[in-house]
Amino acid sequence: MTEATIQALNGLRDFSTLQWYVIPLLAIVFYIYTTEIKKARASGDWKAILAGAAVFGADFFNETWNGWFMTLSGRSALWTTPGPTALRTMVGWNIEIMFMFLILGIIWYHSLSGKKGAKLLGIDERWFFALAFSAICVAIECVLNAGGHLVWEYRFWERTIPGVPLIYLIGYFWFFAWAILATSRKTTKGSILVVCAPYAAALVLNLAAAALGWRY
Repeated sequence: MTEATIQALNGLRDFSTLQWYVIPLLAIVFYIYTTEIKKARASGDWKAILAGAAVFGADFFNETWNGWFMTLSGRSALWTTPGPTALRTMVGWNIEIMFMFLILGIIWYHSLSGKKGAKLLGIDERWFFALAFSAICVAIECVLNAGGHLVWEYRFWERTIPGVPLIYLIGYFWFFAWAILATSRKTTKGSILVVCAPYAAALVLNLAAAALGWRY
C-alpha cells in the first residue's frame, strides 16, 4: 500500500483524535437542520432537507466504494485524506468533510429561485447550479491536492485530462443530479425512496466489508 494509504489507515476512527472545534461545527449543522425542519413543518415543503440528505447519502456511497477500491486494489483508494483531522472516518473521509457535505445540498437548494421553469444562461437553474457548484468543489479539491491534504494516486484520477472531468462527474456532479432527482419526485414517498437508495447501498457494502474483516 502507498504511504498515504498507510497514513490514512493509521488512527482510523480513533476518537482520541477528536478536537473541541467539532462541537461548535456540530451545533451549526444542527442549527441549520432544525431551522430547515421548522420551515418545512410550517410550509409542508421538505425539499431543502431532502436535498441535504440526498447529497450526503451520495457522498457516503462514494466514500464506501472508494474504500472497496482501496481494499481490492491492495494499493490505494482513488482519494485518501492522510493529513491531520479531528476524526478520520474512512480512508478518504473525515469529520470536517462530513459536516460540509451535510449542508452542501441545502446550500445548493437555497441557491434556486423557487420559480418553476426558471433558467440561467438558457439552462434550467437546478442544473446550472449543479454544474456551477460541482466546478467550485473540484477547484477546491485541486487546491487541497496541491497542498497534500487530499492525495490522488492514479493517473486517471488527478489534475489532468481525463482526471478532472472524472472527478467532476463522479466526485460531485452526480451528487447534485441525485438531489435534483430526489426533489423533483411527484410524491414525498418517491423522494424519500430516492434519498434512501445510496444509504442502503452503502450500508450493504459496509456490512459486507465488516463481515470480510476489511478496514477502510
